[in-house]
Amino acid sequence: MSVETFNPAQPRIGMTDAARQQAHKEIVREHARGIRLAVKESGCSGYMYVLDYVHEAQDGDTQVPFGDDVILFVDRESLPVVNGTEIDYVTEGVNSFFKFRNPNATGECGCGESFTVNG
Repeated sequence: MSVETFNPAQPRIGMTDAARQQAHKEIVREHARGIRLAVKESGCSGYMYVLDYVHEAQDGDTQVPFGDDVILFVDRESLPVVNGTEIDYVTEGVNSFFKFRNPNATGECGCGESFTVNG
C-alpha cells in the first residue's frame, strides 16, 4: 500500500494537445493571460467545474504552465479537488467542449454536469 500526500506547490494537472490548442485560441481571442480552473458547489452531485478567463492573477492562485502559450490558474480551495485531473477537448456529435478526467471524482450525475468526491 502506498500513501500519496498532496503538495500544492507541485500540482499534477494535465492537458492534452487538443485542450492546450483550444485554450490557446480562447486566451488569444479574449486577450487574457490564461484560464482559471475552479470548482463550485452545484448540481445534483456536489461540485461543478468552472472555467473562466484570467486577466489578472489573484492571491492564492497556483499557476500551471502548458508550453509557452497556456497558463492554467487554479485557486487554493479548488486545487485539492482537481489535483491529478487531465483536461481534454473533445467533440461529441455537433458539440465540442473541455472534458475533465478527475481521479478524485467518485461519481457523476446522469447529465455529467456535476461530480462527487469523497473526503
